[in-house]
Amino acid sequence: MELIDLGHDPDVPGQIDAFLLQLREKLELDHIAYAGMNPVSNSVHGYVTYPDAWKEHYANSGFVAIDPAVHLARRSIAPVDWKRFERNDDFAKVFAQARDFGISDQGLTIPVRGPYGDIGLLSVTRDCSPEEWQRLTRKIIGELQSVAVHVHDAVMRSDKLSRLLRTPALSTREREILQWIAAGKSQQDVGDILGISHRTVEVHLRSARDKLYSLTTPHAVARAIAFGLIYPI
Repeated sequence: MELIDLGHDPDVPGQIDAFLLQLREKLELDHIAYAGMNPVSNSVHGYVTYPDAWKEHYANSGFVAIDPAVHLARRSIAPVDWKRFERNDDFAKVFAQARDFGISDQGLTIPVRGPYGDIGLLSVTRDCSPEEWQRLTRKIIGELQSVAVHVHDAVMRSDKLSRLLRTPALSTREREILQWIAAGKSQQDVGDILGISHRTVEVHLRSARDKLYSLTTPHAVARAIAFGLIYPI
């Protein structure tokens, strides 16, 4: 399945809804939800594949104020498996009622942080055995982390003010190295191609990751492509 490209379509909300539905099918998940908070424009964005009845009940019940998937995961920089959530009253209130709408309490939330305090949370769920869930998350975690960055940046870019503020300035060498990494080359390969040391390649990659507010090189590549600084291969 070829997923929708979120980088070039003006209808960002419609494209993200369709993208999440396609991704849910591709990764064999029950549901996917994205929540993004943008302090630059003082806006909150949400896109979910949950049933409309649950979305309405969630909003009317004010669950966003107590949802562990929102409040605990947003304080983390690493993916958070929901089994780590404390089984307190807030957890019981949200997830016991979610179960009535066919939504499992077995899930994972991936936080994404931007340069201006913006935060995105991509959550996925699947009702299956713990063993099957563990196998699935190991298999798809890398793709989910890239997708989380992709979706968050697409949403933040849809705000004109945020787009102006967020576009980073990479050096020519940083863009060149990221372009080769995007083409599947290793750091050693890139050093050989450009005639520089492996250590110099890493220095440029570290600088690019910092400028792109990315924890990993794959995240930096995804963001550089999203900003149009390099091209997908």
